[in-house]
Amino acid sequence: MIHLDENTRIALADTLFVFALEAEAGDAFSHVDTLFTGIGKVNAAIALVRALQTRKPKLIVNLGSAGSPRYHKGELVCCTRFLQRDMDVTPLGFARYQTPLTDVPVVLEQGLSLPGLPLGTCGTGDSFETNHGDAPYDVVDMESYVLALIARDEGIPFLCLKYISDDAGSDAADDWSVQVHLAAQAFAEVLLR
Repeated sequence: MIHLDENTRIALADTLFVFALEAEAGDAFSHVDTLFTGIGKVNAAIALVRALQTRKPKLIVNLGSAGSPRYHKGELVCCTRFLQRDMDVTPLGFARYQTPLTDVPVVLEQGLSLPGLPLGTCGTGDSFETNHGDAPYDVVDMESYVLALIARDEGIPFLCLKYISDDAGSDAADDWSVQVHLAAQAFAEVLLR
């Protein structure tokens, strides 16, 4: 069972655990329904849409590594807000991060929170981000936005937990390669207790 709050519990059998990479899951999630999408928004979208054609989860849980200029390495963050950090159609008069000609808000608020974990805003993009400036997000990844959007459109509750593997700065690539293997244990301790 996953205990979302005092009144909400969802069976592991009714939960789809979505990771970009097998390294983020390790052996800790070998006994539950997992989906490995590959890196990036396109791969994540294709994999999740295909999976939902045959699987009917009552909960989608996205688990993965992420960078953050705010949170510390090894910390778990529950993301409940998402934006596409690489969407920029400002020359045509659209707001930065806005997807033109859709009803999707710039910041997609889609996600359950897990008591005891800090809440974050995830900036998703198909690049390894190391320069954020005044960005309106405090966690960076490469898949979560599209997973949250699909969950919203399909009416499936969505929980997104990110293991902070790096500071999303100049040493991010080296930090990520070491930290990513620690993510599975951290997720299991919170979700599979």
